[in-house]
Amino acid sequence: MNEPHSLGPRTATILIVAAGALWGLYWLPLRRLDALATAGPWATVAVLVVALLVLAPAAWRGRVRLADASPRALLSVAAGGAAFVLYSNGLLYGQVAVVILLFYLTPIWSTLIARFWLGHAISWWRYAALVAGFLGIGLVLRGGHGGLPLPHEPGDWLGLASGLLWSIASTGIHGHSRTRPAETNFVFCLGGLVAALALAPLLAGTVPPGVTATQLLPALAWTLVIGIGWWALSLTAFVAATQVVEPARVGILLMSEVIVGTISAALLAAEPFGPLVAVGTLLVISAGILESMPERRRTG
Repeated sequence: MNEPHSLGPRTATILIVAAGALWGLYWLPLRRLDALATAGPWATVAVLVVALLVLAPAAWRGRVRLADASPRALLSVAAGGAAFVLYSNGLLYGQVAVVILLFYLTPIWSTLIARFWLGHAISWWRYAALVAGFLGIGLVLRGGHGGLPLPHEPGDWLGLASGLLWSIASTGIHGHSRTRPAETNFVFCLGGLVAALALAPLLAGTVPPGVTATQLLPALAWTLVIGIGWWALSLTAFVAATQVVEPARVGILLMSEVIVGTISAALLAAEPFGPLVAVGTLLVISAGILESMPERRRTG
């Protein structure tokens, strides 16, 4: 029989906020690795291989629990890994702030899933969140690219797809996943690796690029840092927390990634962050807050 997780709500909340802040800086080492090895999406393949090697012992110890897990749970977790792979590649092919904010339409997708898939009643607060979120991302796209407020770059579409897929996956993870965090993250990264292997040839060709002797050690170091620090360790903690906290609230707490990511991109990558992007960012964050208000009212 599966053992329940032991995280309390307060610890889970802290872990989600911390993971969000860390992933707000994810683009920095990822782009550094890409600059060293010109690896593009193959960089994500490499870091996932590292993460899986780190998580493999835990998965082996929990193989009975994994074998007993429901197919729906395993598929939801694997889809979550695929969502993060889309997001990871979006950061390589688009503007950081735009990709992050497209991903963080998650509360909007969660609301639509709750209403039309699960059949839950939706309050006017959530409808207001839908309006604020779509208006906000429209301003972000207009301010980031100019022209029509629609996705323009491949990174935009990857960010949009990642947020939608994550909304579906996180609902399934919260409702069905009962394996231990490291075991769950192994399936998460395995699903991510499958998606990464399928996506890399489409984006960058079928043959991974080579590296020179001088590039090899730095590229390996960054691969280990990302694979272990972000994918193996932080996501193990994050997956544990998502088993405790409802999906809509997860989306709110992860707004720490929006704040850290947009500010770091503006300061360190010199990406445009004018008034339209600033107002759009605030609207997307407001959408997340509005989406969570009915839950707070019932529990407060």
